[in-house]
Amino acid sequence: MPEFPTLAKLAEDLESGRTTARKLVEACIARIADPAGEGQRTFLHVDKDAALAAADAMDGLRKAKAAPSRYAGIPISIKDLFDIKGQVTRAGSRALDDSPPAEQDAVTVARLRRAGFVVIGRTNMTEFAYSGIGINPHYGTPKGAWNRAQGHVPGGSSAGAAVSVLDGMAHGALGTDTGGSCRIPAAYNGIVGYKPTQRRVPLDGSVPLSFSLDSIGPLARSVSCCAILDAVLANEPIAPLKPRPIQGMRLAVPTTIALDDLDAEVAETFERALKTLSDHGAIIERIEMAEFHDIGPMNAKGGFAASESYAWHRYLITSKGDVYDPRVSVRIMRGEAQSAADYIDLLNERRSLIARVNARIAPYDALVLPTTANTPPKIADLADDKAFTRENLRALRNCTLINMIDGCAISLPAHRQGDVPVGLMLAGAGGSDRRIFELAAGMEAVIRV
Repeated sequence: MPEFPTLAKLAEDLESGRTTARKLVEACIARIADPAGEGQRTFLHVDKDAALAAADAMDGLRKAKAAPSRYAGIPISIKDLFDIKGQVTRAGSRALDDSPPAEQDAVTVARLRRAGFVVIGRTNMTEFAYSGIGINPHYGTPKGAWNRAQGHVPGGSSAGAAVSVLDGMAHGALGTDTGGSCRIPAAYNGIVGYKPTQRRVPLDGSVPLSFSLDSIGPLARSVSCCAILDAVLANEPIAPLKPRPIQGMRLAVPTTIALDDLDAEVAETFERALKTLSDHGAIIERIEMAEFHDIGPMNAKGGFAASESYAWHRYLITSKGDVYDPRVSVRIMRGEAQSAADYIDLLNERRSLIARVNARIAPYDALVLPTTANTPPKIADLADDKAFTRENLRALRNCTLINMIDGCAISLPAHRQGDVPVGLMLAGAGGSDRRIFELAAGMEAVIRV
């Protein structure tokens, strides 16, 4: 697959006049339209005229030395979960087809526009963001990076987001992450995905899955690209990212749950990455995390995602349940059986979990673990519901641990060129976003060697 430039390189090319926003947008539109590519399954809507008009506007502003940021004119994709003014937000479903067009952009979309990024279109996703696999029976499923001829899943729920970046149909993507939905597709496609500390980025204007766990984050080609987009999304200044030296990094590998039932390629790649980090001077300690054993029982009745999605969907699913993906509706309906007492218990248990985990990991710079237990399964192998459920749980498991502790995390590609994509996840307690970016920037160039 061709290598596409980072946001920093694109900004340099725009500033020097080597390219224009219009050229960048036209190239992305051409790749989306290529009948030999994944564009038709990756995008649910491409607003070609508006994207070209926005590109021309950014070129004009740059010429007048008035560009809103260095990144003005760079095309990005928006997951179909977000409101875009004048468009219907379908959340990868058919159940919202007759919804009115959005009256305004989601807060995060507005922030990206304010920095001058050009919205190229809406990307495909798991219906209502409720799976880590990325299959969509309504709009088709874009094939992931691995072994395209055989058709492997892209990861979800931000499936189209990852493929849009991978294939140069956009140069960054807006996604969401409730239990791994930015990090899993990043891992499966060999790119970078970031889940911020939830409270940093407002959820306004996005269709919720779980308002307790939903986090809004970027998918892009490098740690620096994700840090730039994350700063815009959080309404923070875009500050230069200073990579931390690997020498002296204090990294904890949780041996509880996170290393269970790994595919051989995942285990091998992960151990090789750890050895490389150790050889470069990182201090790596394998630690038990007894607290992780509490998360399974907490989620036994469907957890926050089932209860909170049911609260949002209960009327829509009554009237339009027949058009839902059955694999999604069955998970939503688990929330119907949860009582108010169950939900309050869940809130209290999570508060305790967060406090205990934060105390446990305080001596370390970050946790390091495989992003997913599995490599990307073949789409055809998941026709059976049991196989789908098994692989979906394996995809989500490690990422969910971090959402449940209200942490922040990044997935970095750790596989060697030509090998099946495997993600390495760095995670920290809520609020440690900058440190996670600095650590990730320090190690991204060496862990694939």
